[in-house]
Amino acid sequence: MNIGIIGLGLMGGSLGLALKKLPEKYTIIGYDHNPTHISDALRLKLVDNIVHDFNEIKNCDVIILTIPVDAIIATAQTLTDVAPTCTIIDFGSSKEKISNSIPLQIRTNFVTAHPMTGTEKFGPTAAIEELYTEKTMVVCDVEKSGDLQKGVAIGIFKDIDAKIVFMEANEHDRHAAFISHMPHTVSFALANTVMKQEDPKSIIALAGGGFRSMSRIAKSSPHMWEDIFRQNKTNLLDSLNAFTTELALCQKMIEDEAWDELHQWMIEANKLHDIL
Repeated sequence: MNIGIIGLGLMGGSLGLALKKLPEKYTIIGYDHNPTHISDALRLKLVDNIVHDFNEIKNCDVIILTIPVDAIIATAQTLTDVAPTCTIIDFGSSKEKISNSIPLQIRTNFVTAHPMTGTEKFGPTAAIEELYTEKTMVVCDVEKSGDLQKGVAIGIFKDIDAKIVFMEANEHDRHAAFISHMPHTVSFALANTVMKQEDPKSIIALAGGGFRSMSRIAKSSPHMWEDIFRQNKTNLLDSLNAFTTELALCQKMIEDEAWDELHQWMIEANKLHDIL
């Protein structure tokens, strides 16, 4: 089975590494508009081959889009002439807009998915062979995918040892706003708050594990996350409103020196890890 991966950064490169463990089953073909990504992917052996003609990717049995969410929508419009048996999988972090933007003539070719994994690093050099192992792979609006395509996608997800969860795209976007998109805004805000102080280097010199953990994802790609925030704007704003309500409550309890209430509020927060 020839698998064409469009986008050879963290997600695409890691997928290539994972699937190359099954050379008897898959041949991995890469495509990327960035010449540095192409040379890095070849040097790091993330793929078996690189093509420079987009039409060659269209001839693959499977096409996987591991590119920013706006680019997924744009690229989908150019794939209307793929074979009826072709499987197209996207790995976008927001799903409803992507799902609704797929051209009708290839809607059954598409499987919209989101691997709930990643790091703050990006580019081919960030690729990790085990990135998808035991991580949740959310498959959305599966009733809109063809039976053949659904089977092919699930087979690939099982081969990279992902845990498959089925969900509607709008439900995914609501949940992702709270557990992924909103935390990224908080991390960016935390980083900017410190950087705007008079002596940020001295502050950071004192930084322990807590600050580093909370600010780590502020190193994520601004280009990628701007697109995600745009596509999931409504759900993101809802999650930010909920977060700022809790933050304001915390601030008020501190101002009022309501230490018992603050203590109980933190106990309630501790319960999150009972279900993680």
